[in-house]
Amino acid sequence: MSNNKAKSNSLKKELTFAQILIAGIVGAVGTGILFSPAGMAGTAGPSMLISWIIGAAFYTFISIPIIELALTWPEAGGPSRYPLYTHGNIMNLISSFMNLVWYLFIPPIEALATVEGLSYFFPQLLLPHTTIPTILGAIVGTILLLLFVPFNYFGVKAFGKSTYGLGIIKLLVYIVAVLSIAFVFFSTKNFASLPGGFAPAGFSGIFYAIPLAMFAYGGIRVIPDFAEELKDKSFLGKAILLTVLGQTIVYILFSVIFIGGIKWNSLGITPGNWGSIANLPGNPFVDLSSSLNSKVSLILILIVALLGPFVTGYIYLGAGTRVLFAMSRSGYMPEKLKEISEQYAIPYWALIIFAIVGAILTFLTAPVHAIYSLLEDAVVGGYLAFATLPVAMLAGRRKGMIPKEYRLPLGWLWGVLAIISASLIAFWSGWPSVPYAIAIGIVASIVFGLIYKVKGDFKKSIWYIVYLAFILIMTYIGSDGALNIIGFIPATIIVAAVSAIVFLPWGVFSS
Repeated sequence: MSNNKAKSNSLKKELTFAQILIAGIVGAVGTGILFSPAGMAGTAGPSMLISWIIGAAFYTFISIPIIELALTWPEAGGPSRYPLYTHGNIMNLISSFMNLVWYLFIPPIEALATVEGLSYFFPQLLLPHTTIPTILGAIVGTILLLLFVPFNYFGVKAFGKSTYGLGIIKLLVYIVAVLSIAFVFFSTKNFASLPGGFAPAGFSGIFYAIPLAMFAYGGIRVIPDFAEELKDKSFLGKAILLTVLGQTIVYILFSVIFIGGIKWNSLGITPGNWGSIANLPGNPFVDLSSSLNSKVSLILILIVALLGPFVTGYIYLGAGTRVLFAMSRSGYMPEKLKEISEQYAIPYWALIIFAIVGAILTFLTAPVHAIYSLLEDAVVGGYLAFATLPVAMLAGRRKGMIPKEYRLPLGWLWGVLAIISASLIAFWSGWPSVPYAIAIGIVASIVFGLIYKVKGDFKKSIWYIVYLAFILIMTYIGSDGALNIIGFIPATIIVAAVSAIVFLPWGVFSS
């Protein structure tokens, strides 16, 4: 193995436009696509389709800063380094660890989601009537996570080819699976002819469903992480925007088929009782296929439940490896993690360490059940890191760092829309997700900052620290918090307004 791991100086530019686009789309479309429609239908009924469109708009707004920054600094793990150029080490240290929390926890989640799919055939993998793995389930999950490594170890060219091939297969299986449900049963009456009509919970129901939609997106995040390995950085913007569009089309297709495929009597639910749809036991699409007595649909959905999270897991393992590699470049991790394999041109030590930590977290979900909930909750750290991007974009423009050819008109408008979107996604994550993520990110920042003697202008990071405290407080007292003092819509307006009016200009002029 040592022959394969001599030091090299650079990553290779091997990824094509088609490969990174498929990685973005299939990296985001995982098991959430099977569970989100039921939860959203329980809140908004058929009008959840509008929630998906609003979610797509939010991620489009977030995409603009990512595009400008990635074109300016096309490097591995880029989003975990952009604030370094505009605000220095301290703020970048914090946002880097917020990013790392996102990536470190997603591969174990996807490995365990694959275990959940396998539990249909091997129920002993999960504790009865739960999604928590048994010791056997955790062992299988750990093995699955380690199987993500070969897809990333043999070079980014092999990663691109395997992701493109498996990604196309994954998308085709997804589409055939939902269309098979429509072929067996599809009722247009479910969209408007039932009690309550198209929007049984009114306009507020659409907004209440948006948080569930937001968490299904996110594929745009992996694209700039591989920016240094793209054959041509000029297609970054197109790949990111088409990823948002591609995800949206798939989500809406699944949601349309889910709504039209509901056979109320077979599920034992009164027609129009959308709230009960959210309480379907297990995988909602499995329940739907079972209610239709469609073996073909059931088999296809089970394939989706296995293939979907597996592909997502190894893509995020690769992207997370680049984040760890970038943090080593920034001086927040051991120098060893910057080493690049001469034969395969991948940051192999970063990959190995990232996979080992992920495997440990996966295994601990059985003996320490709290780890399972922590994994799902703390990924909100990635959403909190999103808030630094519009600030870095506008600060970079102000300092002349971002070339004019990379800028869209109305920069401040895009900055406002992006920080509002990022703040609301984080806020809607609710309690205890936000405190978990902030606690892990801040503690890790302090520990590693002291170990590696990270220095910088603390004043430039104050806005972000106060911003995190603001989101924490609003989550605590808001509708998704511990106290529920402020209603959903008023709290949402407060978070949006304060983020745009206070923190965006504060952050920009702190650079």
